[in-house]
Amino acid sequence: MRIDKFLWSVRYFKTRTLANAEVKKGKVTLGGNPVKSAYEVMVGDVFTIRKNQIDYKIKVIQIPNSRVGAKLVTLYIKDLTDPLQLELLESRKLSQKYYREKGEGRPTKKDRRELDDYLDGEDEDADWDSFFNGEEKEY
Repeated sequence: MRIDKFLWSVRYFKTRTLANAEVKKGKVTLGGNPVKSAYEVMVGDVFTIRKNQIDYKIKVIQIPNSRVGAKLVTLYIKDLTDPLQLELLESRKLSQKYYREKGEGRPTKKDRRELDDYLDGEDEDADWDSFFNGEEKEY
């Protein structure tokens, strides 16, 4: 099985096209040497995959016939990734969450639409000048 098809089959990449592109960029190596897309995967090969600024290391246990479910991936590869790399990935995720919590910051398109719907439901003759000046309007 070709390396790009293998990486797609074991769910390292969402599409085979993405897998092929990453292999062509030289982000998949075998023993420190970049491999080509047509490289035939053998049982026992240990690949290093550069993805999301992390170096993943996997060992091929078996070669699947086609794409496998997420629960079955461990039957085909063994993850040898350095724990420090995984900690680095986790710290990056946490730093992004710290930077901007969901729902904070710039409004989304959905937020804008909800605001527009809310404002459309109000009186047409609302006196905005008096509202912003703190004056109350008597009805």
